[in-house]
Amino acid sequence: MTITKEHSLSRRTFMKGSALAGLGAAAVGTAGLFGCAPAADSGAAGGGLADTAAVEEKVCWGHCSVNCETRCALRFHVVDDEVKWVETDNTGNDEYGDHQLRACQRGRTIRRWLNHPDRLNVPMKRVGKRGEGKFEEISWDEAIETIASEYQRILDTYGPESVYVQYASGVNAGNIGGFLNRLVNMNGGCLGRYGSYSSAQISQALPFLYGGRAANGNSDVANSKLVVLFGDNSCETKMSGAGPTYHYMQGLEKSGAKVIVVDPRYTDTAAVHADQWIAIRPGTDAALVDACAYVMITEDLVDHDFLSTYCIGYDDATMPEELRGTGASYVDYITGKGADATPKTPEWAAAITLVPAATIEALAREIAMAKPCAIYQGKGPQRRGNGEQTARAICMLAVLTGNVGINGGNTGSDLDGYYMPAWFSVPAEDNPVEVSIASFTWTDAVDHGEQMTAVRDGVRGADKLSVPIKMIWNYAGNCMTNQHGDINHAHEVLSDESKCEFIVLWDTFMTDSAKYADILLPDLMAVEQPNIIQSEYAGNMAYYIAGDAITSPKFERRTLYSVLTDVADRLGQKDAFTEGLDEMGWLRRIYEEQALPDDPDAPTFDEMMEQHIYKKQCPEGEHVAFKDFRDDPEANPLETPSGKIEIYSQALMDTVADWELAEGDLIHPLPVYCPEVEGYADPLAEKYPLQLTGFHFKGRTHSSYGCIEVLKAANPQELWMNPLDAEERSIADGDTVRATNDRGTVEIVVKVTPRIIPGTVAMGQGAWHDADMSGDKVDRGGCINTLTSHRPSPYAKANPQHTNLVEVARA
Repeated sequence: MTITKEHSLSRRTFMKGSALAGLGAAAVGTAGLFGCAPAADSGAAGGGLADTAAVEEKVCWGHCSVNCETRCALRFHVVDDEVKWVETDNTGNDEYGDHQLRACQRGRTIRRWLNHPDRLNVPMKRVGKRGEGKFEEISWDEAIETIASEYQRILDTYGPESVYVQYASGVNAGNIGGFLNRLVNMNGGCLGRYGSYSSAQISQALPFLYGGRAANGNSDVANSKLVVLFGDNSCETKMSGAGPTYHYMQGLEKSGAKVIVVDPRYTDTAAVHADQWIAIRPGTDAALVDACAYVMITEDLVDHDFLSTYCIGYDDATMPEELRGTGASYVDYITGKGADATPKTPEWAAAITLVPAATIEALAREIAMAKPCAIYQGKGPQRRGNGEQTARAICMLAVLTGNVGINGGNTGSDLDGYYMPAWFSVPAEDNPVEVSIASFTWTDAVDHGEQMTAVRDGVRGADKLSVPIKMIWNYAGNCMTNQHGDINHAHEVLSDESKCEFIVLWDTFMTDSAKYADILLPDLMAVEQPNIIQSEYAGNMAYYIAGDAITSPKFERRTLYSVLTDVADRLGQKDAFTEGLDEMGWLRRIYEEQALPDDPDAPTFDEMMEQHIYKKQCPEGEHVAFKDFRDDPEANPLETPSGKIEIYSQALMDTVADWELAEGDLIHPLPVYCPEVEGYADPLAEKYPLQLTGFHFKGRTHSSYGCIEVLKAANPQELWMNPLDAEERSIADGDTVRATNDRGTVEIVVKVTPRIIPGTVAMGQGAWHDADMSGDKVDRGGCINTLTSHRPSPYAKANPQHTNLVEVARA
């Protein structure tokens, strides 16, 4: 970061005055890493006090709520308005169904984020080119006036469809980000967006199969005999006691179920839980499913009663009447009687997946004979160029065996669970703009928005966009570049200031995305302001965590709400925006009006702020997806056109009948394997023979916590490579290598390990991009999105960032 106007308080003064001088050099010991109680020695890595009895200490409750799909309780020990050390939840009996909401290594290092010397402290405006990171300090008055005037200018010149609130997940909390939508919707709204970077393919594919996306709660594995996980690595992605992993572990202990993991990598989840690891080529999960289906069908291992009662499209008898006798059923496809005349035998799949035919046969029989059997998929398999097909295909293992709607089974989807009766948030009214784009395609809307159409680009609510994106609001998001596909392309689009004319961005650090802001604002973290967060995927126990600001605001950092209040004031809308409420007033209002009416057992607002944690058990014991449908399909039909599970989806084909698909893209009425562009069989593999896939990483949540040195030391960023591939390239473990394709180059240390399948390399996503964008553009931070594709998936127009071809050589 370059700042041309010196701060009023120097970094050196800040380091001395805040007792943080030793922070950057702290040892990677247990106390330093996990933020445990300080030792008696005031020099302990955890940050001790010389005489705790002589200093008043208070304990403030808060949470870690970054986007790992877990929400964890934290207790901050504060002395003289400074956080000295951090603990996690110590309430409850810590037993199955009433466990503690304990944070993982990430959340327990939050003190190092809060007190980091590189945090943003003052409002700034850009003075160099976009992406250079050159800024100068400005007053809050200038920042507010610039934002309000530019916003009004763009509204007057281009209309609200030119304004965009970018997808962002840095702050996952119910009462913060909604304020931005509230202000924007008061001013005519903005270009809408649908889907997410995480799960757009599965979210938009499963409604064609089930009428919605739903799964059994992860703790329901307590009732399973067999658990099969496709690309599910919760031991790294959701490590804490507050989310799926701990409950999942407890459930497995209760059931003793066998666990099979299907993944290109031998992940920590496979190492800890799996009885069997099936190493599979990336992007070919659906081919494995097809071959399992072949075994089940030809050996008569399917659940015929379930298929005939609850499904359409399995065989000719269950096909829509007008399609019977056309060879279009699932059985026809699998057995080779369909259009491609290819039986999907284990030998056929072995050539595609690299899984031996005998292994496929054994897997099929084991799934068919284990009742109940829980089939789960992580979000990795669907985050690909053929992700929609893969997501539906994996679910077929649950459908064929009748494991849907029962305890111990699952739909084949990803995680789900029991939730609080109401999800509450700041009232923002509806967006007046009816036009929307897929979240992942925003760079196209900046670059050539007026050329984007419904039939080619997935524009919804209109035949085409009428105007490109001219202004971006970004709150706590790093998807400008770091978390977006093809960073070098995004840089080219954003650095052209004639396209997007104004970008305002809030963050706590100078992230790679922040370098593209025109006005950059220093944010307060979620724990530095009033907040109540709600559980996401937490098995059979939902919860709230409440906290007030743990310290007073430091430097010139301000909350989103206070800034937007001033912007609204400049626009003449302050009274309408605030309705006379401060942040605590809004928190009380939304809790009392939205949460309490649906939950008579919930504590009052004052009680909630006093007790900090409220847990609620699932009334049915375990959440079971589509249980009512399974019990009585006539009285409780699914939200599909037929009311049944639609293995063959005419609705999908009707939806895309006039679509213009890119060459190589395929949308199929059946949930079956489709090769992907830039997959292993793409002709491009002649030039770039290695498949590159990313994975969520235990040292970060996406890019959050990516600046914490002890986490980086404990979890180094590396490129995983199989020894056979390394030997062929004269690469040794620990070498610095260059991974390259036509989009860019990443320089990174290699980890040579048999824990990844040959022909595939992988690196943890979320590392901070570090490249000279006016020079060679080589990323030396290990950011995978230097290499990832920006070509969206066929139906959801979503993130394909695990589908990439590269070559690797010694640097």
